Amino acid sequence: MMKSSVAALLAVVPTSAAFYAGNINYFSPSLHHASLGVSIRKVAARTYAASPWSPSQLNFTHGVASGDPYEDSVILWTRAAPTTDNDRSNRTVSGYVDLYTHENDDFVKASNATVCVEWKIATSKDLKSPVDSGTAYTSSDIDFTIKVEAKKLKPLTTYYYQFNVCNSNVSSVLGRTKTLPAKEGKVPVPIRLAVYSCSNYPFGFFNAYGNPVRKDSVDYVLHLGDYIYEYGNGEYGWGNSIGRIPQPDRQIYTLYDYRKRIATYRNDLDLYQSHQQFPWIPVWDDHEVADNTYRDGSSELNNTEDSFIKDGGVSVDQRKVNAVRAYFEWMPIRQVEMDDNLRIWRDFRFGDLFDLVMLDTRQYDRSITDVYTNTDYLHAISNDNSRSLMGPRQESWFYRTMRESSRRGTAWRVIGNQIIFSRMNESLALGEKNPLNYDQWDGYAANRNRTFANIDKHKINNTIMLAGDSHASWVSDLVWLDEHAYDQETGKGAVGVEFAGSAVSSPCPAGQNLSLALANFGSSWLTGANRELQWQDLFYRGYYELSIGYDTVNASYFGLPDILTRNGYEISLANFTVKNGENRLHRYNKTVGANGTVESGSLKGGQILGTNLTHDTATGAYFTFKSQEH
Repeated sequence: MMKSSVAALLAVVPTSAAFYAGNINYFSPSLHHASLGVSIRKVAARTYAASPWSPSQLNFTHGVASGDPYEDSVILWTRAAPTTDNDRSNRTVSGYVDLYTHENDDFVKASNATVCVEWKIATSKDLKSPVDSGTAYTSSDIDFTIKVEAKKLKPLTTYYYQFNVCNSNVSSVLGRTKTLPAKEGKVPVPIRLAVYSCSNYPFGFFNAYGNPVRKDSVDYVLHLGDYIYEYGNGEYGWGNSIGRIPQPDRQIYTLYDYRKRIATYRNDLDLYQSHQQFPWIPVWDDHEVADNTYRDGSSELNNTEDSFIKDGGVSVDQRKVNAVRAYFEWMPIRQVEMDDNLRIWRDFRFGDLFDLVMLDTRQYDRSITDVYTNTDYLHAISNDNSRSLMGPRQESWFYRTMRESSRRGTAWRVIGNQIIFSRMNESLALGEKNPLNYDQWDGYAANRNRTFANIDKHKINNTIMLAGDSHASWVSDLVWLDEHAYDQETGKGAVGVEFAGSAVSSPCPAGQNLSLALANFGSSWLTGANRELQWQDLFYRGYYELSIGYDTVNASYFGLPDILTRNGYEISLANFTVKNGENRLHRYNKTVGANGTVESGSLKGGQILGTNLTHDTATGAYFTFKSQEH
């Protein structure tokens, strides 16, 4: 009996292992790190038992998602599970048991039950002629998530995809995605992007994610980080009055905590729909792990005995491992490099129209940042040559990628980065002693100068820097202020443009309840104090869309007048143009705003309209929004 059972097991494991290998999340994001890789051989070996769940007991709990598109493939994601709750089995254990064991009786037994899922992708909604399909297994080891790569696809083509539980009619919702243009090919129409950052669950509804879905106005979504926040309810936002209490209701540290927090956010209907309808290209900022993270710590947890005790006895490395693993399990992104556990920085080629470079200026190899108790010190060393936001390996890759893009003759270079790149005098809020935000590029001046030097030395034109993080909107000429003369009226002397966006729901940096009048006063002060800053808005939560063509890049900023209810409302705040070869914001009679006007904030040389004309993206109607306070 024993021999026959072993023989049967050995016969099953190789086939099963192949289906496990079809699920990228078993490699997520590395096989070469004790807590970031999962042994498929061991998982397959212990799943000989029949599944205890019938198809009717399984659900696609959080819809579908797609991301990291290439010209011939795209990542597809779902979660198929017997419960909406997240798996708790990867808790750190005590004693001398193996690290991350699943078989410690004090915690939870290893799951010997798997879920089998089939998937297919086609150019038609009925999926009758799939261009690719497959089967994949998932288990509690990876929180029942599934991530597959759909291949054999054509460039710049819209596809539809769906998952179903094997041998059943239990299916996911139908997803839509799109491939990139051919790497060396011409792009027949402008590419449209929605750009987001900073979504905080208890502060409000994620209406910004849903508005481009309702308008069907973009091709791809970029997320520049702070997809989640780590705080408990009341630590940074109260969700009680609007029914949005983040789960688990505490500051998060464990693998279960991070899984549960992402899952909670994904229950927001507008985020759910955005993932369902558009391919995403995301990168993390700091709050996917903790506030103001850097290579060796964060604002609260920084490898000191005091912070270790206060934060529940978890180490910096352990907390980051938990956050990174959950992020890779739940986000539709590729594993860029198996031998580099933290690498998320990567690039995408949109034909010869533009190259998108996604940086990690937070988690990978960032020198110490401002943790609120060391601001004087950070100011003193902010120009130290050894300081880097990215570390030498990523920096070298970044500069090389920019040079190669320019040499190929690609029209534009678009850089997805987390934090404000331009030098920004914020002494009105921060004081004269330390007038800059040293958690931004201002705290890493040498790194910024090396970036400018690479652009300048190699004559790299048409550079567009994107940023999030600040919970406000900023539009600037990119200017190497200490090296080149700059005319703020004409833009002469600039080497590119920076578009930085507000938050999906996180509050204004000057306070959640700031009035429109005070917000616009602050914006006016900021544009007056910073020559390269052409438009600034503090008041509105929102997002922006980019339309990228060979001749121009157009940026459209949208503000959300109400995030305390779920709605499709948005106000067109401002529109800007960058023309090929100008390397600056295009001027209209000495101002950069289209028609010399914007809706809110402060525009150099321009006019603030304040019409409150609101578009309901759900109905298409326009109306005047009454309230002007958050």
